[in-house]
Amino acid sequence: MKKIIILILIIVMTSSCVTKKMYQELDDKYNSLKNRNTDLVGENDDLFSNTKDLENTNLKLSKSLDSLKSAKANLLDDVIALEARKNQLEKSYNELSQSSAQELDVKAAEILRLSQELEEKENRLLAENIRLENLKSQLESRSERIEQLESLITAKEEKMQNLKNAISNALQNFEGNGLTVHRKNGKVYVSMENKLLFASGSWNVGANGSNAVKKLASVLRQNKDIEVLIEGHTDNVPYNGGNGITDNWDLSTKRATAIVRILVNGQVDAKQITAAGRGKYLPIGSNTTTQGKAKNRRIEVILSPNLDAISEMLEN
Repeated sequence: MKKIIILILIIVMTSSCVTKKMYQELDDKYNSLKNRNTDLVGENDDLFSNTKDLENTNLKLSKSLDSLKSAKANLLDDVIALEARKNQLEKSYNELSQSSAQELDVKAAEILRLSQELEEKENRLLAENIRLENLKSQLESRSERIEQLESLITAKEEKMQNLKNAISNALQNFEGNGLTVHRKNGKVYVSMENKLLFASGSWNVGANGSNAVKKLASVLRQNKDIEVLIEGHTDNVPYNGGNGITDNWDLSTKRATAIVRILVNGQVDAKQITAAGRGKYLPIGSNTTTQGKAKNRRIEVILSPNLDAISEMLEN
């Protein structure tokens, strides 16, 4: 192209007689050739780009071919392995088919035995599940009863504490003067020494002791569900006072019933009360000392909560 342009220029320069028409034709031809050259350059660039794409595609196809060859090799290995497995299974099947009828019967009997054993175990499991469900139901029922019992016991404990407080308040002028009030094992104990209640050898209650018992009665008649046990106690010195009393046991019983009468006269329900004579057989102090003997000569008023509701719940 450059050679053509130079040739034209030489012709133009060497010829001063070129017509305007010829010049125009040459110029048009030059422009046409120039445009053609531009188109050829563009086509060359496109061909180069397409060549690069084809090379990349060829590279990818080459890699895919290698991958397919590898997969084919793996599949061939799998086919060989499956063929070997197939041959082994056919061999085992043929061997099994050739087993004797006796062996098959043995296997069938074994299968039947195992089936029966399995059925038996399933039945036992079902029975065990039923038993567990029953136990669970019983446990839930017992848990509910235990909660009810605990609630009842708590209420009883609270009631006995309130009773102890009420008795202490009613007898506060006597506490420390031969009278004590305390709780033990869910019960309230009112202990009154003989010096507060009786003269020596007597079962007649003195004025001061009678007043104390009447104040106790004022509390007990408001607690009709409390069980009242009156126990008479003596020291170990033999009774020699006569008056139809045989011994200390007899005297302790007389003293207990004397307290009962004051309580009943104070409108405490007689059905709540029990009298008992303990004699010398339940000392709280030593009978070898004067102080110990004084402690042993006493009346114990033991107040217990009514446990019928709890007993009924335990029995059911």
